[in-house]
Amino acid sequence: MSDLARLSINQMTVRQLSLPELARTCVELGVPCVGLWREPVQEYGVGAAAGLVRDAGLRVSTLCRGGFLTATDPGAREAALADNRRAVDEAAALGTGTLVLVSGGLPAGSRDLRGARERVADALAELGPYAEGMGVRLAIEPLHPMYAADRCVVSTLAQALDLAERFPARQVGVAVDTYHVWWDDTAPARIARAGAAGRLHAFQLADWTTPLPAGVLNGRGRLGDGAIDMREWKGHMDAAGYTGAIEVELFSEELWAMDGREALARTAERFVTHVIR
Repeated sequence: MSDLARLSINQMTVRQLSLPELARTCVELGVPCVGLWREPVQEYGVGAAAGLVRDAGLRVSTLCRGGFLTATDPGAREAALADNRRAVDEAAALGTGTLVLVSGGLPAGSRDLRGARERVADALAELGPYAEGMGVRLAIEPLHPMYAADRCVVSTLAQALDLAERFPARQVGVAVDTYHVWWDDTAPARIARAGAAGRLHAFQLADWTTPLPAGVLNGRGRLGDGAIDMREWKGHMDAAGYTGAIEVELFSEELWAMDGREALARTAERFVTHVIR
């Protein structure tokens, strides 16, 4: 088996590449999968993007992202649900069975984390059956607690599973991203729990480096540069029965400043060095 057989390059990792450039470079380097983002896909055209990826012989591991389901205003809630149904449609058109969900942060002026999580659950009750009907699974991604206020009220795999387990595994599972869960010593047990229930829907990698940049959003380290043992986390996922793509998703100003092909090639090299071998 090729060292790159399970590698997926998330589109955000090399956002300086257009979708055709991303597809062409993946084929040249032997990368078999891509993880796509809705905004550039919409700009290119969902149907055109699906055809491009299919014709290149690539698989789409995930579509990022749905979610942002914590609004209290009825109009905003309905708009979010409609947008997530569109995201499900886009995932189905692109040929991926996994839509990654980032739940959303606290509404302005709110301090009610539990209430926000319950609104996520209410939304999943509506979206899960719709997604199943389209052949798409919803993958709840917990984000590091530093994002709880403004971006994601689901901060741990335990919280993500508590939400997911209210629904059939064919509808709702979890996405495991090393950047967000590496610090949590209960996470390996939650991975095993999710695997036993068939709820490990996505696996993403990024390293943790400090100091974090201003705004923290674009501070994900390249594989091998930080504190996370990538082989260990792959081992947890393998032991839990996960056999899917391993997606490298980096938000990095340093990486984005590089030539796109070089950035992708270096990412693939680091994947082999720090994850596979």
